[in-house]
Amino acid sequence: MISIRGLTKSFRGAPVLRGIDLDIEDGEKVVVIGPSGTGKSTLLRSLNFLDVPDAGQITVGDLTVDAARASKSDILALRRRTGFVFQNYALFANKTAKENIMEALVTVQKRPRAEAEERALSVLRETGLAEKADSYPAALSGGQQQRVGIGRAMALGAEVLLFDEPTSALDPEWVGEVLDLMRRVAEKSQTMIIVTHEMQFAREIADRVVFMDGGKIVEAGPPSQIFDAPRDDRLRRFLKRVGRDQGAG
Repeated sequence: MISIRGLTKSFRGAPVLRGIDLDIEDGEKVVVIGPSGTGKSTLLRSLNFLDVPDAGQITVGDLTVDAARASKSDILALRRRTGFVFQNYALFANKTAKENIMEALVTVQKRPRAEAEERALSVLRETGLAEKADSYPAALSGGQQQRVGIGRAMALGAEVLLFDEPTSALDPEWVGEVLDLMRRVAEKSQTMIIVTHEMQFAREIADRVVFMDGGKIVEAGPPSQIFDAPRDDRLRRFLKRVGRDQGAG
C-alpha cells in the first residue's frame, strides 16, 4: 500500500528526517511514537507534501512520487489518496460542520454540491454529530471539532488516513470521544498512520509501532515488542519517561 524510500527533510539547514525507509501494508495501522522534535509530524506531513521533502520517493498504491521531480499534478494525485487529520483541527471558522466536510469534496474531487452535501451528512451521522451539521466551529467543543476534522478526512474516501497527534490540543475530557471514533475507523480495515503520545491507545490499536528518534526510525515492531520488550536503549528511556507522565507504557 505505502512505500517510503530515502525520505529526507531539513529546515534552515537542520536535518529533521534522515533517510526514512518504511513499508506499510493495506489496512495496516501504524502508530509513530518518539520524543518531541524528532521528526514524527514532519514525516506525516511529508507523505502528502504539506512539507515538501528534500529527497526520497513516496508510493501509495500504484502512484510513485519522487520528491526531486514532483509536479503539481503528482502532488495533487498523492493528496487525493491521503486524508489528513490535524492536531489543531484546521477547520474553516466561517463554515459550518457540514460545509467544512463538503469543501474538499467540491473543490478537490469536483463532486456536485448535492452529492457532497449528502456525503457530508452521512459522515456526520457516522461521527455522532448529525445534530451539529449547521453549527460553526466556535459553537463546538474541541472534541466535536476534531471529530469534524476526522469526518472531513473520512469523507474523501482516501486510501490512507494520516493523524498528526489528533488529541494533543484537546482538554482531557474530550480525548476519549476522539479516540473512540478512531477505533471505529480502524475497524473498517482502513490504512492509518497515527502520530500520538497516547501510549495505551497505541498499544490497543496498532498493528505495528514505529519509534523515531533524531530523525530516524530506531525500532519498529508489534506493540508487544515495543512496549514489553524494547531492544533499543533510547526506546527504553523514552517509555520510562512517558510512563512517568502518563502512568502507562
